[in-house]
Amino acid sequence: MRRLISWNVITLDGYFDGVKHWDLPWHEKVWGEELERFSLDQLESADMLVFGRMTYEGMAAYWTTAHGAIADYMNSLPKLVCSRTLQAATWNNSTLVKDNVAEEVARLKQEGSGNMFVFGSANLSRTLMNERLFDEYRIGVAPVIHGRGRLLFSDGHNAQGLQLLEARSLSTGCVILRYLAERVA
Repeated sequence: MRRLISWNVITLDGYFDGVKHWDLPWHEKVWGEELERFSLDQLESADMLVFGRMTYEGMAAYWTTAHGAIADYMNSLPKLVCSRTLQAATWNNSTLVKDNVAEEVARLKQEGSGNMFVFGSANLSRTLMNERLFDEYRIGVAPVIHGRGRLLFSDGHNAQGLQLLEARSLSTGCVILRYLAERVA
């Protein structure tokens, strides 16, 4: 069975995105050899990526022209794109799902043995969180207080307990937190 994992880099005050989409200056602050290695390790464990429309469009625009090991993984992995408004998903190995997203993700979790990663995609993540489909949350906390933007965990999330698996400090000041999602009996 696949595991569904949320991965985001957020500011200390909880923002995963600035006021404008893709306003992410804290990513440059925390990027370095350690985070690159962590990113590669994650991608090597993945057999599918899952995106909402906004994240898909931004990722596709960037990675289709990027080069290097991470770009190779991003471009080759199967991608599930969840959007009611997108007309086509043309990035290599992409499949578009317009309806019953939670059901489709739950079904796909049963089909593989690798990890499925959701990057960004706050609206999609809220849906998957509320359906208790995430197995793990991985959060990179950047040593930045941004002050405004889009919160990763905003109103509308159901409460859920988490168990700390790891807290790893990087030389850039980023702290990677890994949490196991507790299951409701």
